[in-house]
Amino acid sequence: MMKLYGVRGWGSAITEAMLALVGQSYEFVDVEGFDRPGEAQERLARVNPLRQVPVLVLEDGDILTESAAIALWLAEQHPELAPSRDTAEHRRFLRWLIWLVANVYPTFTYGDVPDRWCPSAPDELKETTDAYRKRLYRQLEAEITGPYLLGEQPSALDCYAAAMVGWWPGTPWFEANTPKFYAAAMLMRRHPQLAEVMAANKQTG
Repeated sequence: MMKLYGVRGWGSAITEAMLALVGQSYEFVDVEGFDRPGEAQERLARVNPLRQVPVLVLEDGDILTESAAIALWLAEQHPELAPSRDTAEHRRFLRWLIWLVANVYPTFTYGDVPDRWCPSAPDELKETTDAYRKRLYRQLEAEITGPYLLGEQPSALDCYAAAMVGWWPGTPWFEANTPKFYAAAMLMRRHPQLAEVMAANKQTG
C-alpha cells in the first residue's frame, strides 16, 4: 500500500484529496512537528532530505515529492484527474498547476517564516509576499470559468483550491475578493468522495 507522509491541514491535504478523488487507498504517516528538530523531522528526512510534505511512497518503494509531480503522476494512472489530453482545457490544466506551485507556493515558503530568510526586515518580507499572493489569486480569479476551476468537471486543481482556500489570506478574504475561486473550492470540499479527507483536515464547508 502507498504511504503518504503529511500533516493534517498542511499541503499534504491536497494529495490526500487527490487520492480520495480517485479512490486510491493509502496509509497516512503523520509527521506533525517536522518543521522543528525532533523525531518527526528525522523520520521525514529519511524519505525527503528537504523535510517537506507531502511525500508519497509508492508500493514499489519509489518516492515522489512535490505536489505537482504527484498530481501529474496520479493523472497518468487516473485520467479523470485532468482534462483530456490534446485539448485546450488540458493545456490550461498544465499551466495553472505549474503556476500555483511556481508562484503562489513560494509566497508561503518565504512569507510564513520571514525571519528565516530576511532577519533584517522580516515584517517587510511578510508584507510584500502577502500582497503578492493576493495579486496572484486575483489573476487566477479572472480566468476561472466555473463551477470548478476549469469548467464543468473537477480536476486535481480543485483539490488545491479545496485546501488553499483555508490558508492565508483566509476563507473570508476569498469569499469577498475572489468569489469564483471561493465557490469552486467550497464545491470541491463538498464532493462526496472527499468528505472524510476534508473532515480529517478540518476543511469542510
